[in-house]
Amino acid sequence: MSDALSTNELLRYARHLTLAEIGLAGQRKLKAARVLLVGAGGLGSPAALYLAAAGVGTLGIVDSDVVDLSNLQRQVLHDTAAIGVAKTRSASQRLAALNPNVQVESFDERLTSRNARRIVREFDIVVDGSDNFPTRYLVNDSCVLEGKPLVYGSILRFEGQLSMFGAPGGPCYRCLFSEPPPAELVPSCADAGVLGVLPGVIGTLQALEAIKWMVGIGESTVGRLVVFDALRLRFRDIAVRRDPDCAVCGDHPVITELIDYEAFCGTPDLGAALDDAEIGGGELVRMLAEADPPLVLDVREPWEFEIAHLVDAQLIPLGALPARLAEIPRHRELVTVCHFGARSLAARDLLLRAGFPRVRSLAGGIDGWADSVDPAMRRY
Repeated sequence: MSDALSTNELLRYARHLTLAEIGLAGQRKLKAARVLLVGAGGLGSPAALYLAAAGVGTLGIVDSDVVDLSNLQRQVLHDTAAIGVAKTRSASQRLAALNPNVQVESFDERLTSRNARRIVREFDIVVDGSDNFPTRYLVNDSCVLEGKPLVYGSILRFEGQLSMFGAPGGPCYRCLFSEPPPAELVPSCADAGVLGVLPGVIGTLQALEAIKWMVGIGESTVGRLVVFDALRLRFRDIAVRRDPDCAVCGDHPVITELIDYEAFCGTPDLGAALDDAEIGGGELVRMLAEADPPLVLDVREPWEFEIAHLVDAQLIPLGALPARLAEIPRHRELVTVCHFGARSLAARDLLLRAGFPRVRSLAGGIDGWADSVDPAMRRY
């Protein structure tokens, strides 16, 4: 692709061209740039829109998910008509309508240790919009090994984080978080919630960092973790230094190839190991029809329970469970239930530690139940 600007592009980017810090030379750099977005969700949506509007020549988008109704509270790249459509397809259509000069390269696949380096090496800079620790470590290690700068962002509830990793001489994600937190202590946005406008703030700042880096202007967040508190509308900086003992970017790296990140983060495909911990929908249907059925204990929030729940389920939100153990009969077998299955596994562990002898978690939660048992059940 030529970095020369057409008359149409000169008009489109006129406000950039007026800025001495960008000008014609900077806009040409943007047109020649190749940016990879990992995820077309909450963070990827504003980042993609502003990078496309700014005139980045090529945007790569990696995402294997489809648009869901619950996405639309924050994932502004997609609309109601796109529900059920692959996010990469929805994103490509929206970005083409916004700026037809931008070439979108879609990767409708999950980023894994097998394909990450191959994809990352084709781009100049990576913007990470992922929402889980295995992918964050995977993206970081891929960028360090391929020598690509990484714009990091994360969101949860009312707090966001932003930084630039993998720059020459700067720290990487592992310098800040050398080890992932225990998997059972990590809530997802689905479990903990997220303020809808928060990814708009952080994702837009990620686009800003990428644009500054590509043009070569301003002060980047290399060596700084920016933490944003949405409730107090406050930003604060935390210094992050390169760790000479870092496993991937240190003086003597021990990670020279991509690893199993699910296992590293404590979230492997447990398979048979979960046989005793989880119960499938079909088996639960059978047990509920018996003379002495298990008690279904729903550990979601009341508003979630109102949307959809199993008949005769007892509602005790996970946060209230330690204080309400006396309400739960100890002689009955228990089946804990949540949205996707993570909170219910945490509830199971808590109940077992409290001395309840027979507890299992519904595999896949209410969402899995809707898939395998009751397709008419309302989803959220």
